[in-house]
Amino acid sequence: MDFSWPLVLAGALTGAAVGLTGMGGGALMTPLLVMIFGVDPTAAVGSDLLASVAMKPVGAAVHHRAGTVRWDFVRWLLPTAVPAGFAGAFAMHLLGRGDELTSRLKYVIGGALLLAVLGLAARALLDRRRAALPAAAQDTGTQRVRPVPTLLIGLVGGLIVGLTSVGAGTLIIVLLMLTHPRLQARELVGTDLVQAVPLVAAAAAGHLVAGDTSLSLAGVLLLGAIPGIYLGARVSAKAPNRLLRGVLAILLVGSGLALWNVPTSVIVAASAGLAVLGVATALVRGGRRRADPVPVPTEGAEAASAAP
Repeated sequence: MDFSWPLVLAGALTGAAVGLTGMGGGALMTPLLVMIFGVDPTAAVGSDLLASVAMKPVGAAVHHRAGTVRWDFVRWLLPTAVPAGFAGAFAMHLLGRGDELTSRLKYVIGGALLLAVLGLAARALLDRRRAALPAAAQDTGTQRVRPVPTLLIGLVGGLIVGLTSVGAGTLIIVLLMLTHPRLQARELVGTDLVQAVPLVAAAAAGHLVAGDTSLSLAGVLLLGAIPGIYLGARVSAKAPNRLLRGVLAILLVGSGLALWNVPTSVIVAASAGLAVLGVATALVRGGRRRADPVPVPTEGAEAASAAP
């Protein structure tokens, strides 16, 4: 594929989304390539995975230095995730050949995108419930690995990533949250990013062997993605993360429905409904915060504050 500034820009936007939110790589890049640039879905999945091989280690290195990676979880995820990711590239071709494969793969990718949206919603709900618990209830010790559920998460997540390039940064985190509720948020993100490096590499290798990858396309995408993810990671602490995740959810819903050939009017209505729901939820939560009573200091606290 020839050099294209719009493709570089698409890579930069996707990289920035990953740097800002920790997710959205395949979920944004693959539908962009298919719907906007007219890339064949098989080539879009393979090329996106190859580009992700260079992007994932950036976030993984940051979390490794911060000590937020649970290597015991990584060791139980990879035995099933890596072979499943590699096999997913070949499982794709069980959907058919030629135009039949292209049509069916669009539906599979669209389904994975909508599943990712459900994952975003589930993660937000679980985070909110955890934050609402008293401090004593949240501090329940170190979460131990549950081997069988973790192996199954690697198997399911790896297969979906190999098939669609979607899910490494969304579905696996949610499944880990559901099966290991005491894992800290920073441990979830760090562990997922580290295990995603060999997972995405295996899936990309499978697509290379299957002949589904365009090296030139992946290279053009990386020209924008590498600086995009770096800049996104630099400003992530200052960015309104909830707003960004809300925008990402709306984009994923619109992309998933479009790949399912849903009428444009329905897509617009669904996206607008999500936006209204998000704004209403934010307003309600803001009103609750303002309505919360200001804590009155106890006599001991007043005495302590008055002491020199």
